[in-house]
Amino acid sequence: MDVQKQSLISSSRRIGSKPIDYGLVTVWRIEAPIDEVCEAISDFHHWPKWWRGVEQVMELERGNAHGVGSLFRYTWKSLLPYRLTFDMRVTRVKPLAAIEGVASGDLEGTGRWLFTSDDGVTTIRYEWQVRTTKRWMNLAAPIARPLFKWNHDIVMQQGGKGLARLLNARLISMAHR
Repeated sequence: MDVQKQSLISSSRRIGSKPIDYGLVTVWRIEAPIDEVCEAISDFHHWPKWWRGVEQVMELERGNAHGVGSLFRYTWKSLLPYRLTFDMRVTRVKPLAAIEGVASGDLEGTGRWLFTSDDGVTTIRYEWQVRTTKRWMNLAAPIARPLFKWNHDIVMQQGGKGLARLLNARLISMAHR
């Protein structure tokens, strides 16, 4: 094989192989007690029952009494015609304050739920610092990045509304950054 052909093959392998980073933040404010909110969020197995877009959650490994060390596999589907599957290992749990984890699979990175409460209103902040690993997503990112963010925001809206329905509570506000 000549040098030019080898160079083209090598270049085509590199195109799209670089993961694209996303820093996404969603904040929900819900009129519900913080303990009920935290219980619903930490009960990952039941997300598909109330969170439209969560197709499946499977527990792969159990963690300690607080859930640290647990490993779950999530499959998500939203308005765009693709699914994402990734594993999430719980790395930190501070009861009624935070849940953190590390993702691997179609997305890699970290996710962090933060909870605060004031006068019966619980604020839930989700920070999602991830990178895409699917080649087609990396290739499409220069054009489709705003669409991927929009898709994430829709999934999170569905989650906020679903949580409010589950808890029979009022969703006061939702914001995305």
